[in-house]
Amino acid sequence: MPGATDPQSLPAIEGWWAFDDAGNPHLTGGKCAACGTYVFPPRANNCPNPACDSDVLELVALSQRGTVWSYTENRYPPPAPYPAPEDFQPFAIAAVELAAEGLIVLAKVAEGTLAADLRVGMELELGLERLYTDEAGFERLTYVWRIPA
Repeated sequence: MPGATDPQSLPAIEGWWAFDDAGNPHLTGGKCAACGTYVFPPRANNCPNPACDSDVLELVALSQRGTVWSYTENRYPPPAPYPAPEDFQPFAIAAVELAAEGLIVLAKVAEGTLAADLRVGMELELGLERLYTDEAGFERLTYVWRIPA
């Protein structure tokens, strides 16, 4: 798995994930200072809780594990302008509930994992995979859910 020390790898979207002190990836979210509501992707203002009028969200590390809330399988390559490999392979997508935050995060599931491999309630952990290689030759990474080893 690409990691924090790989000089040829960069995030596909800056600021959505980072590494902890042990070099493991975690998502970065926003947490409302007033009511404690979490949001992903991160933002600095505008609490998503309709009962809260706070405009202050702190950036926080989110849980690295959660349970499958729902899932499906993508069997077709994405349309332009989204990057798709020439040898497109179907892949699973999972909505994973982070219990500590009360948040559901949608993401691709790691390469080689299909819907038949998943079950509602099973535990998944965060990982990183190459999404594409940019014009400068850098691998652009995205976060994925994966079955723990």
